[in-house]
Amino acid sequence: MDLAFDESPGAGPVVVCLPMFSMTRAAMAAAFAPAFTGAGGREIYLDLPGHGDSPANCRATSQAVLDTLCAWLDRNVGKPVLLAGASYGAYLAAGIARQRPELVSGLLLVCPGVKLLRRDRDLPEFEPPEAPTGWLDDAPAELRSHLDAALGHRTSAVVATVLRALESGGPGDEKFQKELQGGADYALPDEDADIVFSGPVSVITGRQDGIAGYADQFRSMRHYPRGTFTVVDAAGHYLPFEQPALLRSLTQDWLHRTRS
Repeated sequence: MDLAFDESPGAGPVVVCLPMFSMTRAAMAAAFAPAFTGAGGREIYLDLPGHGDSPANCRATSQAVLDTLCAWLDRNVGKPVLLAGASYGAYLAAGIARQRPELVSGLLLVCPGVKLLRRDRDLPEFEPPEAPTGWLDDAPAELRSHLDAALGHRTSAVVATVLRALESGGPGDEKFQKELQGGADYALPDEDADIVFSGPVSVITGRQDGIAGYADQFRSMRHYPRGTFTVVDAAGHYLPFEQPALLRSLTQDWLHRTRS
């Protein structure tokens, strides 16, 4: 299956970047390219099946999406690569490391999904941080409750950046995405498998992430003996757009560890 992708110049290690659910490779590049600047690697930004410009040529299950990604890696890369993902993309990256560890040399997991069904997640309970009056005024009404739960750095400038990312890239297949997210096989069948991945891992979470949280992610560190865990204050589920300088610092540290 052909997946739409963009590739940066560079002769260094390959980093394949997987976006959030419903988002595109363009959004992932906007979030992550600044963090990789100067590292000398070669980033590949993929549209997941049924997202952006990639056709929905697989069943609407997370396992079928993961299998499609593995087939793409087998066909187009042919050697272990670094995987970077955000949210659902990070969930898939961790799944690839469990099921096909020979394809993966390291993981960068930003605000990763760990429990894909919301009822299973351990989400933080806290009073939302203070925000300027009217910080959500420019957001569409249907997105305001989501952004209120998702953002820890609560300013109109961050909202504008996130909205641009949500609107960037190809149109995707809305029917496929709804079937995937609402289907009985949205969670991977081995989501709870107690499998160790021995490569260098960095798990980066937002303290105010009301979508994926940070507690499940901390518990997952038992699977990563070479893993670093960070929880960032004043950051939520869109951490790359909320705290880009911190993401760059943590990404550069991860890249250094992948080369040692």
